[in-house]
Amino acid sequence: MNKELRIKNKSGACGQLSLEVLFFATIVVILITGFIFLALTFLKLSVRDFNKTSAFTVAESGIEYYRWHLAHAPTDYKDGTNNPGPYVHDYYDKDGNLIGHFSLEITPPPTGSTIVKIRSTGTVTADSSIQKIIEVKLGIPSFAKYAIAANDNMRFGAGTEVFGEIISNGGIRFDGLAHNLVQSALGSYTDPDSPYDSAFGVHTHLAPADPSPSSTVPNRPDVFMAGRNFPVPAVNFSGMTQDLSTLRDLASSSGVYATSSGAFGWELVLNSNDTYTVYKVTALTAAPSGCTNYLSQSGWGTWSISTKTTSTSGAVPANGIFFFEDNLWVRGQINGQRVTVASGKFPDVPANRTSITLNSNLLYTKYDGTDSIGLIAQNNINIGLVSADNLRIDAAMIAQNGRVGRYYYRPPGGGSNRCDPYDTRQSITSYGMIGSNVRYGFAYTDDTGYLTRNLIYDSNLLYAPPPSFPLASDRYSQISWEEIR
Repeated sequence: MNKELRIKNKSGACGQLSLEVLFFATIVVILITGFIFLALTFLKLSVRDFNKTSAFTVAESGIEYYRWHLAHAPTDYKDGTNNPGPYVHDYYDKDGNLIGHFSLEITPPPTGSTIVKIRSTGTVTADSSIQKIIEVKLGIPSFAKYAIAANDNMRFGAGTEVFGEIISNGGIRFDGLAHNLVQSALGSYTDPDSPYDSAFGVHTHLAPADPSPSSTVPNRPDVFMAGRNFPVPAVNFSGMTQDLSTLRDLASSSGVYATSSGAFGWELVLNSNDTYTVYKVTALTAAPSGCTNYLSQSGWGTWSISTKTTSTSGAVPANGIFFFEDNLWVRGQINGQRVTVASGKFPDVPANRTSITLNSNLLYTKYDGTDSIGLIAQNNINIGLVSADNLRIDAAMIAQNGRVGRYYYRPPGGGSNRCDPYDTRQSITSYGMIGSNVRYGFAYTDDTGYLTRNLIYDSNLLYAPPPSFPLASDRYSQISWEEIR
């Protein structure tokens, strides 16, 4: 009995052990299977993440490739094929192994803009289901990147308020209010308007006046709201002066072109219905008795129209270029147009250089970058004697060899033998930018000229300047970067 019981017990114990082993073996198999599945899942995810990273690298390579292409062919938006896109390129690693492909979609700049849009889609051969899409915008900045750019010493008197950056290759005395950075290429200079010989490259006389350059530059947020910076690299002003002969060729081939008037010059009136009218200026307003060139300024005169006759009219040309080989007066308003108006006489002889004068409003209708006017004068851009009491100019203005400003119209003396009532005007507003080779100015220290000067920078001009306006570079800069997928 005992032996049989032991066998039974032994037999029963063996059966129980087999069940336990089976149970735990099942659990182990399940766990191992789970771990294997988890490991495979992580492996797949890791491989997919690696392929995503590779696809991203391939897409970025497409962007860099076309940035390089534009550096060598700035106006080629068809990848050198002259065919519509998309443009597909293979992508290899350093050992020559094919990694994937990038496909490029190029959107050329719209009319009047330098902004090109590039969309690059990257794929990898290891997993064609994975795509990475990157889109960037590149643009060439125009020289209208400053509210005011000058190649001479500058003075901004009290009553001047500037919205936008200012830069000069000379020194700057600023006694108004600057909402943006004021910069000079000079660390110090001899200021002809200051009672001492030397001044900071950018300084103010608004009380308390800045000390001499041997002292620390004071913080003056009441004048320089965004600060001042000097010395800085000089602006390439020669690059700002668009080749007028190129503009003349564009105007004569497909724009509006006029030779010498045989009189005092031309007047161009821009109309908001996309048309223009040109008048021949047959006489200028005579200066009042006693209103003389007291400061002996070169080219002094009233620069104001007395009589004129209609010459021609028409629709604003598709390329938006107007060129006049004579002195020119401009006024009017545009609506949905982008135009550049230039004045010059060839061959370029200093004594024969022509100027543009603005005595009446020149206006946009839209202020979202749709409307744009460029004015480029071979000599000066003038505000004449008989000018609007409250004058507004919506334009990017460049005086290639002269200055943007107004002559002095108030010789000393009493009574009516002066330039009354036009010697003093109330306000001038410039919306755009000013580029002046010689010292600019709309007012004088005896409270003549325009008492209030509002100079507002139009930021739309940076990458969407007027047609054929000077550019600051021949290279594209990145404006935006976005990962679409």
